[in-house]
Amino acid sequence: MKLLRLKLNVPFRSLAAGFEVKFLDDWNWSRSFKMSDDYRRCFDFHPYCLAGRNGSGKSNVLEALAAIFFHIECIYLEYRPDGFEFDPADNPYGFRAEVATPDAFELEYLIPNDRIVPREPWPKQDDWPVFHIRIVKQVGQRPVIHWLNQLRSGEVTETELTRAEVKAYLPTFVLGYSSGHNEILSLPFFKMRFIHFDEYRQHLVEDKPHSGRPEGRMIYLDEQFSYAILLAHFLFPCRAVTTVFKDKIGLNGIQRFRIIIRRYFQLNVAEERIKSMPREQQKGDAKPQVELTTKLAGLIEKLIKCSTAHYEDSSPYADDESVDLYLDYWVNDETRKAFRYHFGEGVGGSEELSGAASALNFFQSLQTLLTLNLYKVDEQTKIELYRSGSLYVNETIPTPASHERIIRFKEGELLKDGVPGTIYVKSLSDGEHQLLHTIGLCLLFRHQPALFLLDEPETHLNPDWRASYISTLRQALEADEATSHVMREVLLTSHAPFIISDCRKENVLVFEKNEDGKVEWHNPDFNTFGASANAITVKVFGQQETIGDYALDALNKLRLNLEEGADPDKLIDRAGSELGDSVEKVIFINQALNKKEGK
Repeated sequence: MKLLRLKLNVPFRSLAAGFEVKFLDDWNWSRSFKMSDDYRRCFDFHPYCLAGRNGSGKSNVLEALAAIFFHIECIYLEYRPDGFEFDPADNPYGFRAEVATPDAFELEYLIPNDRIVPREPWPKQDDWPVFHIRIVKQVGQRPVIHWLNQLRSGEVTETELTRAEVKAYLPTFVLGYSSGHNEILSLPFFKMRFIHFDEYRQHLVEDKPHSGRPEGRMIYLDEQFSYAILLAHFLFPCRAVTTVFKDKIGLNGIQRFRIIIRRYFQLNVAEERIKSMPREQQKGDAKPQVELTTKLAGLIEKLIKCSTAHYEDSSPYADDESVDLYLDYWVNDETRKAFRYHFGEGVGGSEELSGAASALNFFQSLQTLLTLNLYKVDEQTKIELYRSGSLYVNETIPTPASHERIIRFKEGELLKDGVPGTIYVKSLSDGEHQLLHTIGLCLLFRHQPALFLLDEPETHLNPDWRASYISTLRQALEADEATSHVMREVLLTSHAPFIISDCRKENVLVFEKNEDGKVEWHNPDFNTFGASANAITVKVFGQQETIGDYALDALNKLRLNLEEGADPDKLIDRAGSELGDSVEKVIFINQALNKKEGK
């Protein structure tokens, strides 16, 4: 998908009512669109970089988009859990399609027309390679979603989409990442995780088959999910993964790892199971229980068949029927062959496409298992989360101890250049983890028309990796020929001049607050692409000096001494011995020399 514009008609966080961001706003829709530059721009990779000082409001745009797509997604989910829906008596703060945060907005984007065959009187699919979608929500009303169709006459018609069509023309995935504790960005993603868990739980209660993957399309990257992404890439290696992981970090693969799955844990579902039984069976004091991983028995069996060795240990669970299933993997060609057999996805076109689809399939299998770790959250906490706008999500959701989790990863040993033997995944630096997480996320979903929301993805990177971050991202999202036909959107926030220097001027949005405290944005008034870090620091972040404040204070004292008549030669010597090289130091020395020569 490609964003066109977002307008908020009510306040949202620091963004005032009427705030509007224009993305691909100057595009030209015409009958010759397939041959136009604007059509090609839909498939080019040019990330949007939202830059500005801390607190300037740039992250609020990502948060608004996450909240909007969460709301739209919830409206059209086939399953929504009990305690989630609005009820005037029992749940007055529950979900309603008519009430959202933000509660009034306009969102327009382009999406490929390759999901469903348009209904009459729409033109043939070949005539419309992309659709223009507009979502409008007014206060207290359900969002209205239209396809905008420009006819041969030039007239634009609005066709309201059916339920099936809306689901087809949303981005396939909305993917979130934050380097810090951005609870507002993560909140809708965490809500969706609980919906995924409740969806699975309901299949248990009603004893219905489960597909092994969640219905919702929102995925947030944290430590556990990052491990799953790492495994998916190393078990289904491809040229793109090798290029990025080996060239940038020196990683040659994973030598071994362990997955521990808690089995035979009995989940009490008495009330729900009894309600789902025929009336004549709803008698007695029975308290039905179900084994939590029952619906994933086939998946677990595949993991067992791929393992090098496995065993069960019941000793940690003397008081219940649980056992820990230990799955150990020594990774070699035979191991990868086993994973390809059990999790491989055949996709026409190339081995690269099939490998990428297989990696994604394996990740989604682990995603469902990881979702089961939410089993300890009680119903009241869950209900409160569903209707929450809290900034303290992580403080209210209990994290199960390691031995209480349904799935956990252990003993991951990586092969790395320059390191004898192997190193544990946990021993990688913060910067290495961050690069693997964010680039790995983009690699995994590189063939999907997805929306990537990356909040400061470079904070832990060294200057060299910051300078090459966009080019590395480009390597990931333009990894093979098939990616040139994918329409995806990447929004990232950043304080790094190197990131901005690799972005086109029209893709850099500079955020700042005016004198009234109102958030505004503008494109830079200079060419950012290839601009120096110093120029960007001055023009985008308003930082006139290139050295730190403490060093600047020392330099200013030397300037004051010069003005008061101190010996210029001695001051030049002090500057040379006390201060490193900088533009400010050179300017001071020139001032001292001029003073010495009486200029």
